[in-house]
Amino acid sequence: MAKSVHKKLNELQSTAISGNDITSSCLYVSALTIMYAGQYAWISLLVVAMVLFLFRKIYGEVVGALPLNGGAYNVLLNTSSKRVASLAATLTVLSYMATAVLSGSEAMHYLHQLIPSLNVMIATIVVLLIFTLLTISGIGESSIVAVVIFLIHLVSLTLLVIAGIWFIANNGMTTLHLNWAVPVKSGGILMALFLGFSAAMLGISGFESSANFVEEQEPGVFPKTLRNMWLAVSFFNPLIALIIIFVLPLASVGAHEESLLAYVGEITGGKWLAYLISADAVLVLCGAVLTSFVGVSGLVNRMTLDRILPNFFLKQNKRGAHYRIAVAFLLLCVSVLLATNGVLTSLAGVYTFSFLSVMVLFGIGNLLLKIKRSQLPRPEYAPVLSVLVAIAFIILAFWGNFLLNPGSFRTFIFYLIPAILVVAVMLNRSIIISALLVAVNALFRPLRKLSILSNRKLQQMYFKVHSQEFVFFTKRDNVAILNKVMQYVEENETTKKLKIVNVMQPGDDNEKLKVDIEVLDRAYPDIDIEFIEILGEFTPQLIDELSTKWNIPKNFMFIASPSDRFSYRVADLGGVRLIM
Repeated sequence: MAKSVHKKLNELQSTAISGNDITSSCLYVSALTIMYAGQYAWISLLVVAMVLFLFRKIYGEVVGALPLNGGAYNVLLNTSSKRVASLAATLTVLSYMATAVLSGSEAMHYLHQLIPSLNVMIATIVVLLIFTLLTISGIGESSIVAVVIFLIHLVSLTLLVIAGIWFIANNGMTTLHLNWAVPVKSGGILMALFLGFSAAMLGISGFESSANFVEEQEPGVFPKTLRNMWLAVSFFNPLIALIIIFVLPLASVGAHEESLLAYVGEITGGKWLAYLISADAVLVLCGAVLTSFVGVSGLVNRMTLDRILPNFFLKQNKRGAHYRIAVAFLLLCVSVLLATNGVLTSLAGVYTFSFLSVMVLFGIGNLLLKIKRSQLPRPEYAPVLSVLVAIAFIILAFWGNFLLNPGSFRTFIFYLIPAILVVAVMLNRSIIISALLVAVNALFRPLRKLSILSNRKLQQMYFKVHSQEFVFFTKRDNVAILNKVMQYVEENETTKKLKIVNVMQPGDDNEKLKVDIEVLDRAYPDIDIEFIEILGEFTPQLIDELSTKWNIPKNFMFIASPSDRFSYRVADLGGVRLIM
């Protein structure tokens, strides 16, 4: 069956989808940072911008080397094991779930200020449903909406900055002098900056989103989205915090925390600017909901292709959208909203700690890529020291948020454990099915007929899991490398058959390789090894032909890490995985 083809996203569209999430932080991160760092909040926000600058290189190197959907999950899958990668994926999905629910609810709270009769709970469910339908309609249509929202948001923030500067120019710096004289909270300036930095790290949540749908972007667009997101938050967040310190007494910030920018807009520009900021908040927070749906769609699709989630999620509609993923994500978000009865304070912890954990894992994935995939071509390189510094700052932010709200960390663990258990069941389903076979036989022995039927069904399921064939393309590797391949397949994949393929030239001699494979065949009796020789060139077209001929998806085909002399990029191979 022919695959659905859809248009790739350009720079503006890709930036808008991710940018709506990260720049929506401008609405609340200044107030949050000022609450802890006071008149020094702008410094904390500049430190956050510096950390984000380091992560530009980290993300650029990883995704440039492995340009596949999945973000942290993708890099860890190709540098560690499925279990570690699944942890990153679980954390990312939790982060998207919390983002969608919190952003949708907060957007409707802003709208409630404009329309007091609005039922926030029902309106939030409607928002989630609208963006589910928009996601199902295809990423191209979604991106148009995202671009409109993003441009309106940038214009609104720019007008707020201009109004603030005009206000300061006409009213002097009396408020700044008063604020600068306010003593910092207990712990001193360094502690205030540390806590302000920890709270301000929420201002870059969404930076990881672009990596989760990189396959939907035009070539060369991904690093530009990182640059654009960094420029936006590095410019607006510290500058808005400075304007607030010039305009408002620090003591009044707490009273207007939920809609601080609208209040600043009213003071500096009048009612019209306050209404514009409130309306913009509704739009851009809804844009963050869209980012969650797009990001989770790319990630869950990749996890499904790698057999971590059921094949049920692979179904696409005519527009190429994975509608079952979108519907399942909608049900998850609505269930969380109803379970909390719209009181989402506890979800903020899930949002914070999930996002920070994903950032740490991405940094670790970058280091593993340098160690295990050193020969893999990449367009840019993040120095090891800068990666270590970036990871250290994220760990500091994690610790700071734990100090600020230990209850939120407990809520994060409460959501994380069930999610990990679901993934663990899928990863160990072969063992579980085997255990069920034994249990069913013991339980239904008195009812022989029922036992036979159940046994037959489970045997079919067990055979289906193990019947998937895998392929490893060898360059006449020595027995030590082939043994590592067998170890990886035995530990990470549920299969009984492995094809080892050598694409050879006329006159090549594979006798030594055949002897090695016979040794491995005896060493791994549970895996049937079939050695195949093919005359020709190793090309993406050959992979396509073999995938079709053998009915083996490309993500079940492996190669060793190619050198920099390899003629093709990993992305050109259509999803073929690196095994070592």
